[in-house]
Amino acid sequence: MRSSHPRSAAVAALVASALATGLLAGSADAAEGAVSADPIRIHDIQGTTRISPLVGKQVADVEGIVTGVRTYGSRGFWMQDPDADDNDATSEGVFVFTSSVPTVAVGDAVKVSGLVGEYVPGGAASGNQSVTQISKPVVTVVSSGNALPEATAINEYTVPAAYAPAGDPAAAGSINGLTLEPSRYALDYYEALEGMNVRIGTSRVVGATDPYAELWVTVKGWENTAKRGGTIYGSYESQNTGRLQIQQLAPLAQQPFPVANVGDKLTGTTEGPLDFNQFGGYTLVARTLGTVKAGTLTPEKTKAQAAGELAVATYNVENLDPTDPQEKFDNLAKAVVENLASPDVVALEEIQDDNGAKNDGTVSAEQTLTKFTAAITAAGGPAYQWRTVNPENNKDGGEPGGNIRQVFLFNPARVSFTERAPGDAATATGVVKEQGKAALTHSPGRIDPANPAWADSRKPLAGEFVFRGKTVFVIANHFGSKGGDEGLTSVHQPPVRSSETKRLLQAQAVNGFVKELLAADKNANVIALGDINDFEFSATANALADGGALYPAIKSLPKAERYSYVYQGNAQVLDQILTSPAIKTFTYDSVHINAEFSAQNSDHDPQVLRFRP
Repeated sequence: MRSSHPRSAAVAALVASALATGLLAGSADAAEGAVSADPIRIHDIQGTTRISPLVGKQVADVEGIVTGVRTYGSRGFWMQDPDADDNDATSEGVFVFTSSVPTVAVGDAVKVSGLVGEYVPGGAASGNQSVTQISKPVVTVVSSGNALPEATAINEYTVPAAYAPAGDPAAAGSINGLTLEPSRYALDYYEALEGMNVRIGTSRVVGATDPYAELWVTVKGWENTAKRGGTIYGSYESQNTGRLQIQQLAPLAQQPFPVANVGDKLTGTTEGPLDFNQFGGYTLVARTLGTVKAGTLTPEKTKAQAAGELAVATYNVENLDPTDPQEKFDNLAKAVVENLASPDVVALEEIQDDNGAKNDGTVSAEQTLTKFTAAITAAGGPAYQWRTVNPENNKDGGEPGGNIRQVFLFNPARVSFTERAPGDAATATGVVKEQGKAALTHSPGRIDPANPAWADSRKPLAGEFVFRGKTVFVIANHFGSKGGDEGLTSVHQPPVRSSETKRLLQAQAVNGFVKELLAADKNANVIALGDINDFEFSATANALADGGALYPAIKSLPKAERYSYVYQGNAQVLDQILTSPAIKTFTYDSVHINAEFSAQNSDHDPQVLRFRP
């Protein structure tokens, strides 16, 4: 929520009036000249760049029609000048931040005096663009019940194909000082409409309704379409210009927000002011919200492995701990059995300790795993056993006190686990050669836990399995999060992705360990998998695969099927399974059961790989 310092409205009005009439210039001539000057209009405040040319200045009697009123959160209203100029780069709308609940209504013609500012949602360190606004306002209602300025249509014909201009190298990559080119760049197009009354027609939902009452649509139905209806984020250059976040102006108590899944349609007209927020950038805050027409999307089910196939899966179960409702355990268990067809080995990420986020030094996850494996058996699945290494308290990142870690589940009726001097949190597993074959010194064991790359992050868990007489090495990973990275709508273009540095070092550590296994036995069956927290085209993925040590199996899928997570309307890859050269033939499935749906048991889709060792 924005904050403002208390200040006398009367003093502000007097200063604004003095500035507007030129009295502070110190001469009667100046005052006389100012009176005859054109009044300040909204497009004068917005200007032709992202930063108002009047920032920090008082303005008086700025006229507009109220197009939207927000009574919660960042309270205020949007107003728009119905008398537009002929410059597409200058917005005709602006947000008036009132702090308290506004006393105006949609359709009011108002005059506003106040301070022009640039508010950065999330703070300057976030890298977010700013919202031009008028704060500390003095508002006069001139008349009510006026027709609203006609909404500007946002559609596939109006949004440019290029996403953003390159940032100015002399300004640390910022685009703030660049003149807007709304016919050339999507971000410039949206910025030139900031604060204005806009509308979209029937649009495809590409991001399901979330707990914060928002969803994502695309106004470009053909743009990088995923097989199941989303929009694929396939490179750093495919930001998907048609994506737009949708919220509503009406309080939820007054009007519940519709529940939508990916592939549904938001039909009819959705109309309201175009805002910018820290959780997705440009957002249509709907005064009039279209109707959700449900699609036919259902959770996927992978096929069961054949008798001679080993099925290995990865699943981020989103901070699972015994204090979670039994329903979460049951739903996750049902997914393992019915949607994943009971894989032989499951690498779990985000298993929390026995009391979850209670920060009391507990690190064991025995209760969590007992409860989860019992739920799997109750759902008709196998009696999985588990192997893990408990972390040191609060040393692996994640929720404080939660002590998330990776865990191997395995079906002892199909696969055996080779126990070798199980390591503890600080003990590194190594590679030795036994009878011409590679083996681990500790199984289960952690890879290079003292490496600074793993500071405040989950250490990889390595285990040695045997399936039909063949040894398979599995490395379960949960790389550092993307926290701290700037969003795609950042003021810096390209955005700063600071978190990549750590993941690159983590990938290099795992790649080095895999190369040790392959040096001991070039035909070793090695699988590295988990929540890599990075894309299949990223430097992280390239470092994992370096030298041909591993292959990102998701690349075997058609591009329209490559995703495990949906973020801000972009279907993208975060979870991966990578294979060593000996695993030449396999079947890969990104099993879409969560990411596309409003009702989720986790925010990640699990991955399954089947092969014959």
